[in-house]
Amino acid sequence: MDTSKLMFREDLMAGERILVTGGGTGLGREMAEGFLKLGAEVHICGRRGGVCEETAKELMDAHGGKVVAHACDIRVPDAITEMNDAIWSGHGALTGLVNNAAGNFISRTEDLSVRGFDAIANIVFRGSFYMTHDIGKRWIEEKRKGSVISILTTWVWNGGPFVVPSAMSKAGLNVMTQSLAVEWGRHGLRFNAIAPGPFPTEGAWARLSPDSSEGGSNLEDTDRSGNPMGRVGEMHELVNLAVFLLAPGADYVNGQTIAIDGAMYNASGGNFSMLSNWGDAEWKAARDAIEGANQKDKTKRTV
Repeated sequence: MDTSKLMFREDLMAGERILVTGGGTGLGREMAEGFLKLGAEVHICGRRGGVCEETAKELMDAHGGKVVAHACDIRVPDAITEMNDAIWSGHGALTGLVNNAAGNFISRTEDLSVRGFDAIANIVFRGSFYMTHDIGKRWIEEKRKGSVISILTTWVWNGGPFVVPSAMSKAGLNVMTQSLAVEWGRHGLRFNAIAPGPFPTEGAWARLSPDSSEGGSNLEDTDRSGNPMGRVGEMHELVNLAVFLLAPGADYVNGQTIAIDGAMYNASGGNFSMLSNWGDAEWKAARDAIEGANQKDKTKRTV
């Protein structure tokens, strides 16, 4: 990300302590870098502890400041409690949380297994709630203000064919955002969400736009024709929105899910409905490519 395109003064987030789940790669890393550049103390977590450690070092080498890496499987409530205990005791209370950790892959729903469904729902739906619940209770008990943003998709409004586990899970987080904004607003806690359109990252695109010839992703070939602006999102644009929602000055924004997709959802629905034209051969090629991407990830996972 070109941090020179951040639209805020460099000390805006000084004194903030932000946790980004799934912060070692992709959109999580981009947001972590933006918060750090603006003065926040940043904590990142993920199952691949080594990846988070590398990211923390790279970001501090580039910008200074403080990034703390944590190996944590957010599917496990006890692991979340242990990590947050360590943050509170070793660094101080968090002021913000970004529910970014996710998993997704394209599949015909009739081809899904229970294990495949749980692989997504346990991270996106359950894990994000576990994290929000653990941190929210701490804030309430300590009478602290806090802010949570969850990274969703525009599918929460119109469904997600061929990504049903993700669409269901993120729709649940959309309702969580609205519900807790009302229930916990009296404690000074805010809950908002961002629904990005296409912001291609290597990990996500390997499973959502798989290139079967290489077992990877075709980021450069991402179709831009369906977007009214004729392009995909740029990372600094999403980071600027996340900063706006978390930083001091937007304290009256609560219970909102904001799309950032160049009006793609308005124009075309912004989902994978076009895959209805695929046959068995295309789906087999996609499954093979996704499995290749999964095997690459397993070699990096330390937790």
